[in-house]
Amino acid sequence: MSTKPVRTNDQTSDAGVARVATKLEVVVVPVSDVDRAKEFYKKLGWRLDADFPFDNGFRIVQFTPPGSGCSIQFGTKITSAPPGSAQGLYLIVNDIEAAHDEITARGVAISEVFHSVTPGAQFQPDATSGRVNGPAPNHATYSSFATFNDPDGNSWLLQEVTARLPGRIDPVSTSFGSVSDVANALRRASAAHGQHEKRIGAADPNWPDWYAEYIVAEQAGTKLPT
Repeated sequence: MSTKPVRTNDQTSDAGVARVATKLEVVVVPVSDVDRAKEFYKKLGWRLDADFPFDNGFRIVQFTPPGSGCSIQFGTKITSAPPGSAQGLYLIVNDIEAAHDEITARGVAISEVFHSVTPGAQFQPDATSGRVNGPAPNHATYSSFATFNDPDGNSWLLQEVTARLPGRIDPVSTSFGSVSDVANALRRASAAHGQHEKRIGAADPNWPDWYAEYIVAEQAGTKLPT
């Protein structure tokens, strides 16, 4: 009989996975026509990272959405999944209406911005029930959506996230994907800081520290300063 202590799943996770950086790098999207898919994702304005064909017919194409740490790949001889079978792939944005308008301006068909009144309605392909047009009241984080498909029917789900749930972001590694993300974070911090100054009844000379604390806490999903 082993005399080694038995670790719970949580302990195993803490001792192993939690200490090793394991970053999701690429998601494979199954397509039927590589060149058609390539033109579609170029039209979206995504960065073309690679297009490598090989003599044996293998080909790999990689794109990265603006500000994303994860890329997509498609090609030939890369997956046995049926074309169009990738469904509900998330694209996180901090301004759902601006993202919707940008995709529309690029000539890509996209649904109207909506929010769900029935749990999971954002994933229903017929879009006939459980959805209400327009962003969620007060742009509640995680609650506003829009959807679009690539030519094979692989579906993408835009979700507006302005503040993360606790534990979703490492508070020691705050990062932003674009200048717009930084600007919007500063606007939210500015509005909150205005309320802070009303509460203390004076101008706050340490506002840079307050802004920094607010932005880091908001992104990490921890308690916001007041």
